[in-house]
Amino acid sequence: MSVRKRFSSFREGSFKDLASHFQKSRPNSHTRWKCSEGFSGKIWSLQYDNGEEVALLYTEKDTVRFKDFASEVRGNMDVDRLLDEAAVILDMTETSLERIIHNLVQKSLEILESPSAYEEAMATLFLPESGNILAKTIQGTIGFDGTIVENDQSWLLTMATLTNIPRRAVGIVRLKQPENLGPGHEETRYIIMVLCPTKEKETKSATETSRTFATLFADINFRTKLQNVHTENMFKDMVAVHARSLVTSQTYSMENGEDNLQGGENRHWYHLGQGIIEDLKKRLPYYGSDFVDGFIGDRTLQKTISATIFLYFACILPAMAFGVLNYQNTDGKIGVMGAIVGQFIGGTLFSLMAGQPLVVVMTTAPIALYIKIIVAIADEHNMDFFALYTSVGLWNAVYVILYSVSNATKLMKYSTRSTEEIFALFICIAFTGDALKDTIKDFKKNYVTEECSKLDELLRSNLTLVDLSNTTSSIPVCHRENSILFLLLMLGTLWLATTLYNFNQTPYLQANKREILADYALPVAVVTFSFIGSYLFRSVSLDQFQAKQIHEVFILPAWSQFSWKVVLCGMLLGFPLSLLFFMDQNIAESMVNSPDNKLVKGTSYHWDMMVVGCLNLLLSLFCLPWMHAVLPHSPLHVRALADIDEHVEEGHVYDIIVKVRETRISNLVSNILIGLSVQLIPRPLNYIPIPVLDGLFLYLAVTAVSGNQLFERITLLFMEQTAYPPNHYIRRVPQRKIHQFTACQVIQLVLLCVLGFWPYPYIKMIFPLLLFAFIPIRMILIPRFIDKKFLQVMDGIHQ
Repeated sequence: MSVRKRFSSFREGSFKDLASHFQKSRPNSHTRWKCSEGFSGKIWSLQYDNGEEVALLYTEKDTVRFKDFASEVRGNMDVDRLLDEAAVILDMTETSLERIIHNLVQKSLEILESPSAYEEAMATLFLPESGNILAKTIQGTIGFDGTIVENDQSWLLTMATLTNIPRRAVGIVRLKQPENLGPGHEETRYIIMVLCPTKEKETKSATETSRTFATLFADINFRTKLQNVHTENMFKDMVAVHARSLVTSQTYSMENGEDNLQGGENRHWYHLGQGIIEDLKKRLPYYGSDFVDGFIGDRTLQKTISATIFLYFACILPAMAFGVLNYQNTDGKIGVMGAIVGQFIGGTLFSLMAGQPLVVVMTTAPIALYIKIIVAIADEHNMDFFALYTSVGLWNAVYVILYSVSNATKLMKYSTRSTEEIFALFICIAFTGDALKDTIKDFKKNYVTEECSKLDELLRSNLTLVDLSNTTSSIPVCHRENSILFLLLMLGTLWLATTLYNFNQTPYLQANKREILADYALPVAVVTFSFIGSYLFRSVSLDQFQAKQIHEVFILPAWSQFSWKVVLCGMLLGFPLSLLFFMDQNIAESMVNSPDNKLVKGTSYHWDMMVVGCLNLLLSLFCLPWMHAVLPHSPLHVRALADIDEHVEEGHVYDIIVKVRETRISNLVSNILIGLSVQLIPRPLNYIPIPVLDGLFLYLAVTAVSGNQLFERITLLFMEQTAYPPNHYIRRVPQRKIHQFTACQVIQLVLLCVLGFWPYPYIKMIFPLLLFAFIPIRMILIPRFIDKKFLQVMDGIHQ
């Protein structure tokens, strides 16, 4: 189908005035329409017998998709709700398009009880004073010989958006015989009209409603059947039956295709280690090109360098933060230096060995909290911490390797987009919570203190500074400026980073310069506000990272401290930890391998799980922090190496990834730079203030939320319906079902946050089990009250 919009190109007079002028000046001449192809449409002109012509009309033509009645739920809903009140006129004998539309508008407005909207409707449907030229129409297209495409002139649909009608209306005319109604409408038998109020949400707009009825009338067999109908009720019934038949036929083909696909997957049996073998067969041929592809191609070197610098800052600063957390939880046994060295060893080996080099591995906040549990259990049962830590790590590595060898990753086919979105949003909340926690801690330390309260009381007593200096008691010390600077640096880092990240959307500078600023948003923000905090405000003392020398990380556990109790406890604690690794690793890798990213070198779930298990076995021996694939770093790494275009659909702007440079260079070099950074401890890395790190956490959370469908659907709850974006699930799923599914995900997210942020450490051991339980909840429980076809649409299975 094609939609045609017409615009007058004559601005000094109306169509009738222009035609009248030429008729008076040339009373014996005759006129005819002439059509010539324009740059993006057709130019219609009025031509006289002496060869003179004047351009009257410019036409823009675009295609519109047929409505899928099986998946786009609004199609059948439009028919059910609008057909009963539709104005149907059969066997009309009018030959003037203007008179036909006049009768159709009058009857439709009588049904709507809005006769006052007649003038607005006619003025909107037709070009101003054009006589019989419709402003916007949809017609079917017919292809000939694979190259020539012409409009199907046997039917046309016109539409208008009006301010003075209470609800949508549809009018249908069947002419007594095909009529010539003007250029492009020379054999017309059916005319459909759609009227829509301005305050209507996107899925019920004039264009979307027109797609519904245009899809029905585009079927020539259906139009042939309508010719034999003699009453309005029979006409409406046949339209409704045709709509239901489209639902049935399309649903049957979709379900058969899905069942065949799932049947093929279920029949495919994996032997032990077969997943690893298949991953290596797919990925080994690309290992060489993974290095070359980081240098060859348009703007590739620029993207590789910017992605490397982004990863360096995005990994080393959280590693330092988690190092500080481990330092506090373990009384200095594991600290900042251990986190950096562990990141260097694990990150470098993973970037060299992994099948999917775009995945980023590092230690995480849940791992740091799990280490706190190990400390508590070691102290409670009089076990050596290093021995218990190594035991837990070795058992965890053994479980992870078993998951890889036994092809357990195949279970992740039941983990849909829903689980990924919930966990990704939980990570964003965790980053935001860490930043807020540090802010509250600083305010309690420097702003809301007894000393500040005493100073306020003294100042309220109208004492001057001279009076205070003459008092015998000491002046209370209050450092509120520390907290104000803390907010300035944290929010300033967030503001500058997000501003530069979105600089591509501004008209300033040239496109290549805007892209460079966007690529280096994070390092520029960190360096800028670190300079502001450590130099411009150096008189204000801020907390710095605590780091020991390098010898702290090379402490092998005392093997003499190993006992049956240590081994048994390690086996029990290692299992829930391995489930956390299993889910985190696969969810992060699944988001990297999303079809939206257009990766071409294949996946490597089983082999990468094996690599992670072996890496953590090594890290456990040296009591270094464990690591696995992380969010949001992994998908953001993909975006940093991608070429992105903006796509506009009905006024809404979307970012679309065109291609991604699948290379190991950025991941490898960034981790090597992190390893070299041990020479920068304690200086100059301690010049990076902690609030700047919190600003980085907020930046990662904000950028990761973009594109999270769960977050988008949560915002719909607070959005006017007319502003709903034309997403695939908005078109295909009833609004009530969308909100029900969102509520289910929000409940799961709340449970995850309750266990993840619970202050009692032993409760956190349930966290991995709950995350794994989301799979059966999604596959068994939720489908009991939300139809499977709607879940498929919202979970991204069929789009």
